[in-house]
Amino acid sequence: MSDIWKRDEVESPCVKICVIHPEARLCTGCLRSIEEITMWSKLSPDARRMVMDELPGRQGLLSRRRGGRAARLAR
Repeated sequence: MSDIWKRDEVESPCVKICVIHPEARLCTGCLRSIEEITMWSKLSPDARRMVMDELPGRQGLLSRRRGGRAARLAR
């Protein structure tokens, strides 16, 4: 684990899976917007906490997978 994740401040929700959903414009790993990711180091601890508190409710904004490779092969 890198030292940056051990600081005495609000933790980062980053799970190191950085893929931006093309429609929702959210990272599929941490659910933050591009703007939130860009500004994260400049946000106050309170602002970071507010974003972190909103993240669980964003999961529904990402479209569900439709079966992936198995579904394509079944066609």
